[in-house]
Amino acid sequence: MKRTVLLSALLLSLTCLAVAGESPQFRGPTRDGRFEESNLLTSWPEEGPPCLWVTHGLGKGYSSPSIAGGKIYVPGMTDEKTAAIFVLNLDGEIERSIPVGIETEDTQAPGPRSTPTIEGDHLYMLSGLGDLFRLHIPTGEKLWSVNILERFSGPNIMYTLAESLLVDGDRVICTPGGPDAGVAALDKNTGETLWTSKGFTDEASYCAPVIYTHNGRRLLFTATANFFVCLDAEDGTFLWKMEHPVLDGIHAVAPLYMDGLLYYTSGYESESGALRLSEDGSSYEKVWQDNEMDCQHHGVILHEGHLYGSNHRRGNHLMCINMQSGDLMWKTKEVKQGTIVYADGMLYIYEGPTRGIVHLVKADPEAFQHRGSFRITEGNGRHWAHPAIVDGILYIRHGDAIMAYDLRDKS
Repeated sequence: MKRTVLLSALLLSLTCLAVAGESPQFRGPTRDGRFEESNLLTSWPEEGPPCLWVTHGLGKGYSSPSIAGGKIYVPGMTDEKTAAIFVLNLDGEIERSIPVGIETEDTQAPGPRSTPTIEGDHLYMLSGLGDLFRLHIPTGEKLWSVNILERFSGPNIMYTLAESLLVDGDRVICTPGGPDAGVAALDKNTGETLWTSKGFTDEASYCAPVIYTHNGRRLLFTATANFFVCLDAEDGTFLWKMEHPVLDGIHAVAPLYMDGLLYYTSGYESESGALRLSEDGSSYEKVWQDNEMDCQHHGVILHEGHLYGSNHRRGNHLMCINMQSGDLMWKTKEVKQGTIVYADGMLYIYEGPTRGIVHLVKADPEAFQHRGSFRITEGNGRHWAHPAIVDGILYIRHGDAIMAYDLRDKS
């Protein structure tokens, strides 16, 4: 190892919520790319924010870091087949690695790509080959493991599975893509099947499921190879599907919810837009369609009624869209396609797949305001992992390396 010190009241309704200073799952505490931080820098010097440390030795992989209980968890594949969960302290020192089994050797993106979901002493994760497991962190023991493709007779997909699991109460939500089991819930304590989406069959895609509360009803949303879908979060009752053609069935961006509206998007010049949910969420109607933001797998931020994200094959812009109307507020080529997260009034955009530039942009619907940038020079492979922000520290994983940058305003 080489180491260098250097919305509204209707938020995601999850039981796997972080305590202050944690990011225990994909795209932060509420799975929407928002990190509730304060007193962060509103502009960066030319060289970017201070780098606190860089740690190498994580192997291949595109999983984002999860941070909980004062530890950082990063999956990686250090040989040709076997993956491990690397456990680091907040100073960037690798304290241990926990072997977790065979991983995908997919030539496009070898190694783990699912981000671990941490709940107390337990870690939940899905391999690219379909192995879903519950890990007891203190002992490193797998308490149970289920191959969801085998159990539910679903085929693996073009680039192999990349879903980041949703833990909701006693359930682990996953997308096996099998007959009458496009979506399924397992008992988080035993791995037994609790329900499947009877009446809905479609192959899996790369989307991380989310739950929103709409008029008091908890609704589960995700995307499969050919559809955006909605189920009752409690018992998996299939409510509706919306056909959404996209190249090779690549859906990797979770829908966003605001005041009865649901925003959907994907890449490859596919349609995006907003749906109006019925009173009980059991049906929908299209409100507007957007032909600007075909976001590939980089996420979209919803902040104060506006959507921020980048397009894929429609010009490579960063842009802002009004959620209610679909109006384009602004777009710019100064920032290219990249993973986007939010904290303290600012957007953090990590450009990929080859550029590796991190931008700071004010979340302002009136105008594009660029506040600084720096380049990621450590690590290897494509710049695809989603960043995390915890206690004023920005964590970025790039292949074999993870870096920590100090965003705190100390003036």
